[in-house]
This record gives sequence, structure tokens and C-alpha cells, in this order.
Amino acid sequence: MYGRLQVVKKYVHYYFTAASGKGHGIHSPFIYDFVTNVLCDRRQFYPYEAIESLREDLLKDKTLLDIEDFGAGSAIRSTKQRSIASIARNAAKNKKLCRLLFRMVHYYQPQTIVELGTSLGISSAYMASANQAANVITIEGASSVAAAAKRNHEILQLNNIQGITGKFEDKLPLILQQVEKLDLAFVDGNHRLQPTKNYFEQLLTKATPQSILVFDDIHWSKEMEEAWRIIQQHDRVTASIDLFFLGIILFRPEFRSKQQFTIRF
Repeated sequence: MYGRLQVVKKYVHYYFTAASGKGHGIHSPFIYDFVTNVLCDRRQFYPYEAIESLREDLLKDKTLLDIEDFGAGSAIRSTKQRSIASIARNAAKNKKLCRLLFRMVHYYQPQTIVELGTSLGISSAYMASANQAANVITIEGASSVAAAAKRNHEILQLNNIQGITGKFEDKLPLILQQVEKLDLAFVDGNHRLQPTKNYFEQLLTKATPQSILVFDDIHWSKEMEEAWRIIQQHDRVTASIDLFFLGIILFRPEFRSKQQFTIRF
């Protein structure tokens, strides 16, 4: 993974070279619509308060969990035992990114959502709250963390989340066999080149022209940046959006030639 200074330098370059986060100068109708109606939507939706209240409780929870980490570790450290507070602070997606996921689900109304990397269930709670008719399937490698996420979903009274425990490479093929199509996927949890490529290729088997794939931490390391470049160049990908912390992959046919957007977020 990159050091803190490297990430700061990359972010500064991104910030000053990215297109306006308000849509100025963006000519694609779909991307302009995404920026104005999703990226820039500042409404305070009703589930936000309950989920963030839960997050605050988790940040104070000193309960220790035994962790079996199948990913490349967190940006802070990787240990065999961690407190819930530490996981909430270092592994759970932050409010800004979670609320973007919420707005994407709220606006596009995907019915089948797959998440790789449940953590404590905050991001899946946001997505499930945005469309309670959706089926959110989320995979977590560490059984103790998956159990904590399940409790959190129960606290929030979310009944449209199916939690799966196990390795991504074992569970994802089984999930994809059971779904007719994939509307949205959020990939977060294994920050290595080959696994990320493999997950993308598997998700492709159930992707449609309207599917949206979201990859976390695309500038986390050289491997993740290489994975992101390879995914962008895939023949079926028609457009990609680089938000620095997240990358979004699209397959929409209205992009007649492959387009890559970098947008300030």
C-alpha cells in the first residue's frame, strides 16, 4: 500500500486535474445527470441519522473480536484481534462514501446488490435503507465481524440484507449462480491485483448494460491502480468514473466509444 505522503500527493494531483464536482464542462448526459442528481445531492435522507448513531456506538465499543483477514489488511494495521471500535474507525466506510452509495441506490433503484466486504455492516445498511425492495447480499470473511454486522442490521431493523460468511473466491460464484442479474456491486475487502481482477470477471457474468460496479480504494496501492486500469480497459466497459477513493464502472450502450471520467468528489 502507498504511504500517507504518497496518497496525499496523489490526491492533490487528482483534485486539481479532475473535472468539476458540480458538472461544469461535462458533456455526457448520463454523467452530467449522475453528478447533478447523485454526486451533488445534499439532502439529509431519513435513514442517515439512525445509521450514524449506530456508528457512534460502535466507535465506543471496546469488545475484542478474533479476526481472520482474507484481504490485504487495513490502511492502519492488520492484527489477529481487534476491537469493534478499531474496526469501525479503520475498516468501515466513512460517512461521505456511504452516503454516496445510498444516493446511488436511491436514484437508480437496483434490485440485486452484491457487496464484497461487509465489515460491521455500515455500508450495506446504507444501501439496504435506500431501497428496501432490493436484495442486498454481502460477504464477510471474518465470522466474528459478520456476526457483529448481523446484529447491527437487526438493530436497524433491516430485513433485506443477506449476510454470507466465507472467502470471496468461494462464496461469490455460488451467489452469482443464484441471481438472475446483477444491478449493483460494491467491491471492498481484498486490495490485491489478481483477486480484484477475478472478482470483476466473475461479476461480469451477471452484469447487464445497466449494471454499476463500484470498486473501493482504487488508488490504495500500485496493485489496485493496476487493477483499476485493467478493468477500465475491458472490452465490455463503456465508461468509468474515478472519484479517487471510489471507482465506478459502467456498461451503458450510449457511450459509443470508451470514456474515462475523473470527477472531483
